[in-house]
Amino acid sequence: MFGRLTIALATAVALGAAAIAGGTSQAAQAPALDYELFKTQVEPIFLKKRPGHSPCVVCHTGANNFLRLEPLAPGQTMWNEEQSRKQYESISKLVSPANRAESRLLIHPLAPEAGGDLFHSGGRQFESKDDPDYKILMQWAGVR
Repeated sequence: MFGRLTIALATAVALGAAAIAGGTSQAAQAPALDYELFKTQVEPIFLKKRPGHSPCVVCHTGANNFLRLEPLAPGQTMWNEEQSRKQYESISKLVSPANRAESRLLIHPLAPEAGGDLFHSGGRQFESKDDPDYKILMQWAGVR
């Protein structure tokens, strides 16, 4: 009985180690998203007024949807460090390491004709993948 218990324990340890190693290798393959790029180039996109559309911040502040932006205090034109960090953590989850090009952050605001999904109540912020702001989102998400 002691021999079976030892084998079972050794097997469990080996499987656990393999799972940890597998998770580590997947994390190593998916580089972390660049916080400074997010703060300096991505966040301003959420504040930008696009022709025929409201800025993202209008609908995504305090909303109960997948993209949640921090409220700006009266007179505040950009998020503070704490707000930016919180948004970075939240919005990073919208980038799929397994298929970055199909991440919700990229597909949802893109026109269906350009490969976006069918519904975005705020309209299509990006008519094509050639939009300079969309290219910034792609760069930040790690899509080349």
